[in-house]
Order: sequence, then structure tokens, then C-alpha cells
Amino acid sequence: MPEPPIIKLLKGFCSISFGETRENIKAIFGEPEEMQTLTDDILNTSSLVYHYWDLGFSLFFDNNKNQTFSSVEIDNKDTLLFDVKLFSLKEKELIELMKANGFALTDTETHEWGEKRISFDNAGLDCYYENHKLVSANFGVVDAENNFYYFPN
Repeated sequence: MPEPPIIKLLKGFCSISFGETRENIKAIFGEPEEMQTLTDDILNTSSLVYHYWDLGFSLFFDNNKNQTFSSVEIDNKDTLLFDVKLFSLKEKELIELMKANGFALTDTETHEWGEKRISFDNAGLDCYYENHKLVSANFGVVDAENNFYYFPN
């Protein structure tokens, strides 16, 4: 992947849009290095995950939505968000960048092991900091109250 990964909040990742099929994803990124199924019995959800370890991201396909592309977990340090290197941003800088682009901070939580999550629910973005450094980000489609996923065109 010669170009840096690009986060397109609420729309997709790099050149792929949320709602894409697994076949279309493989045509772009190739075969994943590892595949995994994750199940959450509390939320009654299940996802197939394509791990692209060497590229620094994992792509999630919602089994309840015909295994369509629904979210990304990324730790690639070259990732761009609004043309800015996401992983170079301190927490306050990220909050300001998101605010400047119309997304307010909605929640923060510090886990007992020290990792801090900051969330921008309207953007579908969660960022995780350890020792004041961004270590990973998760983003995807926003699940409306009625469990309907909106896949923009």
C-alpha cells in the first residue's frame, strides 16, 4: 500500500466505502493475513474481521448486515484524517481538529490499565491513547437508534 491510509469519517476507508462486499475489499487489499470471527452476545452482534497486520489495520464485516464492510481498527502511523497525520496528534489537538470539522467530543473513559478512550459519536470515531500517545483508532458506520446502518453513496 504505497499511499498512506485515509480515514473518511462516516463514508469509508481509503478507496472503499462502508457497505462494500468482502470480494471488493480483497480486490483492493488482497487476501487478509488473518481472518477472525468476533461475537458479542450482549449486543447480539457478530463480525468477520480481516486483519492486514503488515498494513496496520483490520477491516470488520457485520454478519448481521450480509457481511458488508462496517468498520476499521487502525494503528498505521501514516494514517491521514482531514489531511493531517492522525497519530502525530496529541489528545487536545485531535479534539480541536474534530471540532474544526464539525464533530464534538462526546465521551472519554480511562481504563484501569491506563488506556484512555476519546469518542466522537457523531463521527463514529473512537481513539485510544496510552502514555499520552495515540495507539489505535476505530471508526465505522453510525448505528442509528433503530439498528439501521446508513451506507452513504
